[in-house]
Amino acid sequence: MLPDYLNILFSVILLLLTLFISTLFFKSFRKQSTKFRPPPSPPSLPIIGHLHLLTGSVMPKSFQTLAALYGPLIQLHLGASTCVVVSNAQVAKEVLKTHELNFSNRPQFGSSNYFLYKGSYFITAPYGPHWRFMRKICMTKLLSTSQLNKFTHVREQEITKLLEFLIMCGNEGKDSDLSMELTTLTNNILCRMAMSSSRMGHAANDAKEIHHLIKEFFDVGAKLSVGEILGPLGKFDLFGYGKKLTKIVGNFDQIVERIMKELEEKMDVLNDHKDCEIEGGDMMDILLQVYKDANAEVRLTRNDIKAFFLDIFLAGTDTIAVALQWAMVEIINHPKVFNEIRAEIDSVVGLCKLVKESDVQNLTYLQAVVKEVLRLHPTAPFVLRQSAEDCKINGYDIKGEARTLVNVYAIMRDPESWVKPEEFIPERFLINPDGINGQENLMENKGQDFMYLPFGNGRRGCPGASLALSVLHVTIGALIQCFDWKVKDGDKVDINEGFSAGLAKPLVCYPVIHCNPFK
Repeated sequence: MLPDYLNILFSVILLLLTLFISTLFFKSFRKQSTKFRPPPSPPSLPIIGHLHLLTGSVMPKSFQTLAALYGPLIQLHLGASTCVVVSNAQVAKEVLKTHELNFSNRPQFGSSNYFLYKGSYFITAPYGPHWRFMRKICMTKLLSTSQLNKFTHVREQEITKLLEFLIMCGNEGKDSDLSMELTTLTNNILCRMAMSSSRMGHAANDAKEIHHLIKEFFDVGAKLSVGEILGPLGKFDLFGYGKKLTKIVGNFDQIVERIMKELEEKMDVLNDHKDCEIEGGDMMDILLQVYKDANAEVRLTRNDIKAFFLDIFLAGTDTIAVALQWAMVEIINHPKVFNEIRAEIDSVVGLCKLVKESDVQNLTYLQAVVKEVLRLHPTAPFVLRQSAEDCKINGYDIKGEARTLVNVYAIMRDPESWVKPEEFIPERFLINPDGINGQENLMENKGQDFMYLPFGNGRRGCPGASLALSVLHVTIGALIQCFDWKVKDGDKVDINEGFSAGLAKPLVCYPVIHCNPFK
């Protein structure tokens, strides 16, 4: 046996060793418990990250699939770019409401480095005095209810032009590319509401040129944004898309600058005749008056005004047109819905009396159809946000300046929130749906339930939602009221989606005249 002192020494050493190991364990545990905990992320590949999971797919649908596997909050590495993706209503509410102020900024992308109006944009402007001032002007003047009502005749005139063209096609038995015609419609409406194109001799040419430039902008901007995955290499403009984008914006600048000067000259003449008033009162009139107001809360520059109009055309033209295309696709492919819309219009408006915006409030089924179209095919599949500071979302740590994509496409197709989410069922938005769970009935487009977010939510929600809905309701109503539609190739329209959830192919149909409201 060991002497007593050796036993005591051994016991002391064992106790000290135990204490040492325990201290290390608790320190390690505490360090682990306070360690930064990012959202879950799928297995990635070197350099490209998770890009291989998106190739050849519809992007929002790809993110939806990943969310089903890894949870409603995931982190993705797309080359050198990292983003956080939100895919259900509960987490969306945390981002857009609970932490709304922290997520009040929108992320900047590589293409912004080549914008002529850098620092002057409204949609992507940092949350601050300039953005708040522009938002205030939008909601109280530029896109207010009274301002929209002032230009009801513009929307009616442009819809009439579309119908007259389609009637001509119907009489001649020709097909029509509705994708192109509906984009032209929305572009013309925006041009006339934005810059009083009706009072300019070369208005039609301006509208066409702006339409062409916006189309080019989307094409080149999308290619340039791929530079995000290259990280620092993207700044070298290896493929020349940056120069092309700069040229496109420069051409847009020349058009808008000329229009601004023409209007300023007219304003100066009218100011010399105090008994005269400026006609039109469009967005350009309003912004130039603010520009010349020395006492304005925030002084606008000419670039601020031109950047605002570029934002308007980029945000409005394609989004409204794509929503109109999807509406026609779903309605044509669902004859029962088509017949229900027409029967309601005939009952409320009358036979061959053209539907107007004032009729929409009484066309409840048409409203339900538009809501269902926007649920399945939101005007923008993602709500883009960027965190200002570190925060916790759904139990995970989100770093400051993290690009955050709220996948509204996935949220509005979530089986936990919606009955038969992949099916087109307008009745879900009626007061007494037949056989459908009534949870969705009373929802409005305000996004308070965070399961229906077609126009985003909160202070950075889409300020043009009312304009979009005005155009959607009356255009769809008129196209169903006046025509039957035959699909060019087959009985049903191809519903395949493109990479960003738009139509994969142009919508080409034969308009068959049902009634001519102009006779």
